[in-house]
Amino acid sequence: MAVRRLHPEQPQSFAFSADNLDWAKETIAKYPEGKQASAVIPLLWRAQEQHDGWLPEPAIRYVADMLGMAYIRVYEIATFYTMYQLSPVGKTAHIQVCGTTPCMLRGAEALVEVCKRRIHPTPHHLSADGTLSWEEVECLGACANAPMVQVWKDVYEDLTPALFEKVLDGFEGKGPAATPGSQTGRQASCPAGGPTTLKEFAKG
Repeated sequence: MAVRRLHPEQPQSFAFSADNLDWAKETIAKYPEGKQASAVIPLLWRAQEQHDGWLPEPAIRYVADMLGMAYIRVYEIATFYTMYQLSPVGKTAHIQVCGTTPCMLRGAEALVEVCKRRIHPTPHHLSADGTLSWEEVECLGACANAPMVQVWKDVYEDLTPALFEKVLDGFEGKGPAATPGSQTGRQASCPAGGPTTLKEFAKG
């Protein structure tokens, strides 16, 4: 795994919005007394969502203080899990292209080329207008519908370069927004040609 470091330019402070603070308190209360540190993953994720899709250093300290954790412990978590972005990302979308074997065999490299052409030649850089960014990641868990990308909490599956272009068009306001899931209409993980079993529901 590559070394992950905090962005050199950081905001002066961070605090949850009123709604997110209420949510955080409810989330912490779900854990037994003395186990509040277990809430660190969702709290960091919510902090990232609030801060334009990336996690600043003041937010790490803020969450640590809420949970009574040492700063270094939360820093270790934020730098270990690649779900946390440590530098600014596209304000509209940060594209995570799965490059693990099933997706690679089904054309992920062509999706990466689209990202290089339309967003930036190098991952973790913003597009010219600051709306998009991209990176290649390990398995995102939709191997049967490869290749695929993830944007925030949504996944877009069964992609071709042309279909991926349409997904990007939607985020850039150049076309209709794509619906998450299969971009070919496939249901769940059924065969690409459609279901072959259980076509009729039993009556009774």
